[in-house]
Amino acid sequence: MNGPRFSGYFADPFVLQWQGQYYAYGTGQNGGDDGRAFEILSSPDLVNWTSHGGALTPLSGEPRDYWAPEVAEHGGTFYMYYSAGIGDKEHHLRVATSPSPLGPFTDQGLNLTPGEPFAIDPHPFQDKGGQWYLYFARDHLDGDRVGTSLAVMPLQDMQTPGGPVTTVLRASHDWQIYQRERSMYGQTYDWHTLEGPFVVERGGLYHCFYSGGAWTNDTYGVGHAVAEHPLGPWREPAEGPVVLASGLNGLIGPGHNSLVVGPEGQDMIVFHAWNKEHTQRQLHLAPLDWATGSPRLHS
Repeated sequence: MNGPRFSGYFADPFVLQWQGQYYAYGTGQNGGDDGRAFEILSSPDLVNWTSHGGALTPLSGEPRDYWAPEVAEHGGTFYMYYSAGIGDKEHHLRVATSPSPLGPFTDQGLNLTPGEPFAIDPHPFQDKGGQWYLYFARDHLDGDRVGTSLAVMPLQDMQTPGGPVTTVLRASHDWQIYQRERSMYGQTYDWHTLEGPFVVERGGLYHCFYSGGAWTNDTYGVGHAVAEHPLGPWREPAEGPVVLASGLNGLIGPGHNSLVVGPEGQDMIVFHAWNKEHTQRQLHLAPLDWATGSPRLHS
């Protein structure tokens, strides 16, 4: 691992492999001079990256904030899942489409989570039987550890929810605290955060990587859970941010990861981390080691 792969601001990175090229999508301050949200990068080798400007044509009406894009290809169409809200309030999941991985992506006018007060970080996943699921993070106010948790719902098609929402994981440890005595929904809570779910199937098990803690500081890290079915039940083989944590190889607040298979067949973990000035979250990639009880970076 040799530091950030792109010098600019590139948070919540997702990388799509398509026809011998890699395409990265990330939350950014803007997408360039074209007025679109989410910057797109491309690379032939996961090392050298070229920017192609913005990906998503903004929604009409009131200005929005756009977070955490992921893209899936199905039937020759590229589907971008993302959340839109105002600041850090009222985010809901949406979907946009394009005939090209380079966009521009056009929103389809759908709110995929109308029953949620807050939903972010959508992750589309297709199981080996062909069924698509959408994982995401949502707020809950019940239980011992109030905060943001992970959930999943089946998709009827790429733009239509196809079943009830199922909880994947809720906070279970103090390392997942986002902020103590946080004012939310008219009350004060010790707020916990699990977010950024990403699922792969390896060795007959489904593996869910997720980020916990506060993205703003060095408490942020990546944990790991497993299940025999995409809907769970999910369990954590080891507690804590076992995949990524601050301090490893000098990283500060690493998280919101995705996985992609590299040119040589190696699973690569894609994530952001703060620069030393704490002014930019930047794109990082590193080989993932599956040899231990829980997958983690090669140190």
